[in-house]
Amino acid sequence: MIQDDCRLTAREISAKVGLPITTVFARIKRMEKAEIIKGYHAVLDAAKLNSSTTAFVLASFACQRDGDKTLSQRQVVKEVAQFPEVQEVHIISGDWGILIKVRASDVESVGKFVVDKLRLVKGVEKTLTCLVFESQKETTSIPLWPPQA
Repeated sequence: MIQDDCRLTAREISAKVGLPITTVFARIKRMEKAEIIKGYHAVLDAAKLNSSTTAFVLASFACQRDGDKTLSQRQVVKEVAQFPEVQEVHIISGDWGILIKVRASDVESVGKFVVDKLRLVKGVEKTLTCLVFESQKETTSIPLWPPQA
């Protein structure tokens, strides 16, 4: 329930699940302490905030040397994650090695990000950009049990 609406109060959750408020509150606090609940966030409308263009960028990692030091794929991903256009960045299997979700105002802005920022990161060898035409589902929810038929 908290994944669907983090503004629910312990009282409202208690009424829905039939447990005492103190039990619900204690369970939520326990999940926060165990970092099962990592935070509470608002879901913003990207189109209304001039970030309606989404792209997924695949990047290949080149294990180059930076002076006496070998570049770490994890360090490259941390550097890429610092760009404000980057919504997600993942180390993945296969030839590409890195998957990046980018939000920008338009296609030109995505292109500028890839050419002027991403391709200048040491360790990024080549990129493949896939523009999103339409999204049917975007969520941060994690399924906790199999859906019922």
